[in-house]
Order: sequence, then C-alpha cells, then structure tokens
Amino acid sequence: MKRTGGALIVEALKANGVERVSCVPGESYLAVLDALKDSGIETLVCRQEGGAAMMADAWGRLTGKPGICMVTRGPGATNASAGLHIAKQDSIPVILFIGQIGRDMKEREAFQEVEYRRAFTEFAKWVGEIDDASRIPEFVTRAFAVATSGRPGPVVLTLPEDMLLDEVEAPEAKPYTQVEAHPGPSQIDALGELLKSAKRPMVVLGGTRWSETSVAGIQAFAEKFKLPVGCSFRRQMLFDHMHPSYAGDVGIGINPALAKEVKEADLLILLGGRFSEMPSSSYTLMDIPYPAQKLVHIHSDPSELGRVYRADLAICAAPEEFVSALASLDAPAAPVWAERTDTMHAAYLAWSTPPKAGPGAVQMGPIMEWIEANTPKDAIFTNGAGNYATWLHRFHRFQAFNTQAAPTSGSMGYGLPAAVAAKQLFPQREVICFAGDGCFMMHGQEFATAIRYNLPIITLVINNGMYGTIRMHQEREYPGRVSATDLTNPDFAALAKAYGGHGETVDKTEDFAPAFLRARASGKPTIIEIKLDPEAITPTRTLTQIRNKA
Repeated sequence: MKRTGGALIVEALKANGVERVSCVPGESYLAVLDALKDSGIETLVCRQEGGAAMMADAWGRLTGKPGICMVTRGPGATNASAGLHIAKQDSIPVILFIGQIGRDMKEREAFQEVEYRRAFTEFAKWVGEIDDASRIPEFVTRAFAVATSGRPGPVVLTLPEDMLLDEVEAPEAKPYTQVEAHPGPSQIDALGELLKSAKRPMVVLGGTRWSETSVAGIQAFAEKFKLPVGCSFRRQMLFDHMHPSYAGDVGIGINPALAKEVKEADLLILLGGRFSEMPSSSYTLMDIPYPAQKLVHIHSDPSELGRVYRADLAICAAPEEFVSALASLDAPAAPVWAERTDTMHAAYLAWSTPPKAGPGAVQMGPIMEWIEANTPKDAIFTNGAGNYATWLHRFHRFQAFNTQAAPTSGSMGYGLPAAVAAKQLFPQREVICFAGDGCFMMHGQEFATAIRYNLPIITLVINNGMYGTIRMHQEREYPGRVSATDLTNPDFAALAKAYGGHGETVDKTEDFAPAFLRARASGKPTIIEIKLDPEAITPTRTLTQIRNKA
C-alpha cells in the first residue's frame, strides 16, 4: 500500500518506540504534522526551536533513547542548533528533523534555503537528506543507530517539502538494533592485576549510556573494593554522594584536595567519559598524551580511546557491559587504600557543606540546606550555565540515578526547557530548575509550554542583575571596569502570574521555605525569584574581594 512521505516518517518513529516529539511547527513539514495528529505520539509545541531541541536533549539524557525534535527550515533550523551543540558535546542521542525546501528549488538560494550537510557537520554525528520517500525507513533506522552507537550524539535528517507529499511503496519500518561492545576476559583480568599492584587508585565516572543497573553495579564494585569514586562534570547522578566511597565532583571549581588526589593517583580508571577540558581542569590533571598515572580508559567508542590520552589499558565497552564484567574480580581482604577512601569522602562532605553567611539579606547557604532537607531523593534538578549553578553543582548531594539534567557544554538557557521535558517524562517526580536571571531569559518563553501542558515545575531564578560568570572574570582581568555585564530584568514573580503560573519573590532568607511550600502546593508551574546581592558572586568570595585581589 502506498503512503505519503509524511506518513512514512511517523510510521518509522512509531516502529522505533517514539512516544513524544518536541517541535515548533512550519509549513515545510506540514505532511508530518498531519500524520502525527492521529498517531498516538505526543507532540509538545514549543515557543522557540532552541528550547524544543533542548527538550529533546533532556529526553535523550534521561532515557538513553533518542529525543526527537522537529523544526522548519532556515531560521528554525539555526535556532535549533543551540540544542544540537549541547547534545554533541554531552554525548546525548537526539534526532532533529528539519523541513527543507522543495527538491526542484535547490542551489538557487530559495526562501530559507540552507545546505545542512555542509552547515551542520560540526553539530551532528551524521546529517542526511531524504530525497526519495521510499528510502525513509532506511534513513530513519540508520539515524537511530548512529545516534545511539559508540559515543551517542545528535543526528539531523532534512525532509524536502515536496518529498513528504509523494505517495510511494516502501518496506514496513522496523526498530533499530543497538550495537554493543563488550570487554574481553583478558582485559578484565589485566584490570585486576593493575588493582593488585596499586596503592592510590581512583575511579572517575562520566559520559552517557548508563542505566540504573550499571550505576548500582559500579557502586557495589566500589564498595567491594573500597575504591574512591569521583563523578565527572555534571554527571553527579552516577554515584550516591552519601556513599562512603564518594570522593566528589571532578569538574569546574574542583575541591583542591580532590584535584591533588587525582594528580597523585597511581591508577586512574576513567569509566564512560572523555576527561575533556572541564573535568581535567583545562587538561592539567593528567599529562597529554602520556599521563603520569597508570590509566585505564573505558569508553563505548574506539575513536575516543587514545584520542587525547594514551591509556595503559584501553577497553571499548559501554558502562553496562563493563560493569557487569567486573563481578568476576576478587577484592583484596584489606585494601591498602581503604583509609584514603574514607579521608576523601570526609573531605567531600566538608567541601559540600554550604556556608552559613554571606553578603546581603538572602543567604544561599541556608536555602541549599533547606532544599536538601525538604526535597525527595528522586527529585530531578536541571540548570543551565552561570555562577548561580555553583550552589547546586557543589552543595546538592545527588543520591539517585536520573536526577540531573545539565549541560556539560556550559550552555545558558538549558535549565527551563530541560525541566519541562523532565516533568513531562516523569510527572510524579518533583522537578526543580535552577536558573540565573541571564540564563532564564535565554529560553524563559518555554515557561508558556509548561503552562500549556500543565507541567508544575518549580523554577528558582537567582537574580543578581548581571551576567555573573562574565562579571567575575571581568573583575579578575579588568578590575573596576564594568562593561556589558549589567542586566535589567522583569519582575519574575509577576511574569509567572502573567503566564498563568504561580510566582513568589524572596527578599530575605527566611522567605524561601514558605515560598517554596506555597509553590509546591499551588500545583502550577512556578517561578521563585531569589534576589541575591551582586556581591555574593561565589559561595566563598565576593566581587569586591576578587577585584581587590586583581
């Protein structure tokens, strides 16, 4: 039976288990929108393509399955590229479908024409254009396979408008097959021998392709061997922070004591991550290309093994397969490093205890303590980028898998779209977004999406009236010469109410707890504006202190 290209796209999505898509509609893919109407696939209509792509990223991040986003050509596609960049750097499976100009108009610079196979090469693992509707099952199946294989990432498929209207015969779509890499028994034995000779070992977890099972497995392995474990930048949900083996976050603003331990380790086991600029403290924690530490690097993509660091033992495997193989190793009766592990965990607990006081009437330290005591362990926290994120990044103690959605790429504006996506995916769990005033305004319009779909997220807008991270660097490099970092903001609580949500304003520390409880009780999407003194630029140093030191 013949079907249109639009119908074949939706048929292929259903065959591959897609339950939801985010989109901003466009005339270039009306045939797909029509086929979606009666498909049973939930469609979240967003307010800007960057937000739609970030929602798809959050779905991919929290499920391990490709998040699906659809946008129109030209400005729609270029807006969405912000989300593609996040997915690329963060190794998140995403498939972006772009409506394209008609096939008979190519190479004329037609209305909104872009050649995406040239333009988006740096943003995606693969960019394909479907010129023949009968090949849709082939292209879509390949897109799913590429997005999830090896190191996951985004794929772009462009859909010429006239192709979507063609009626053709095509094979029935089938689900993709994910290819897994398994560690060899000899590699696991070699790891066991390295552990036997180690005195100062350490494990750093990172990357994607984790599951609740593999997270539980690595925790059991660390407990069995009494190994210290750190989590790579914004991958903190991979290990229970209250477990005695947890040593802390290996990322921006690393605890100096932990950085010292990483440098002085005689065996470093990198599992799942690339140990790129942020986790490596600008490539200073390990020498390139030959680390001083003995290095075991486990990654699901062979092209990442040896790309930056030459490992003593390189294993191509996804976390799930590698962790399951660790059960064959026998732990020493009394590991020589056990006391060191206890010391590192104690240092983490001290480092992650928030300060009691700081400049201004609002103290973020006590607010973080209240959040820790009054939110469930399975609450999902999202954020974008900015100095405000330090309060969550350093002082929230993650204790469960799938409780974090934050960009390792440092993209502003991510937190709110990610919160909308997380709440849609897990409606029974509390979802809390941290955002700065600058960060919120990047994609704050997606608050309207939360309202439309009745997704009661709680957004904390930490408002200090400036682009805080840039101001911090500015005061360090050009003290006293403020330029291009001050901001003028709306009344964020009033903005929430204007959208139809719940709004609160926190002018002093004691206002926060009742404001949060009212937000939770409202059952509505909420913005809680926290008015933070600009001097409170970091948890430990003020703007004045940074300026005076410079």
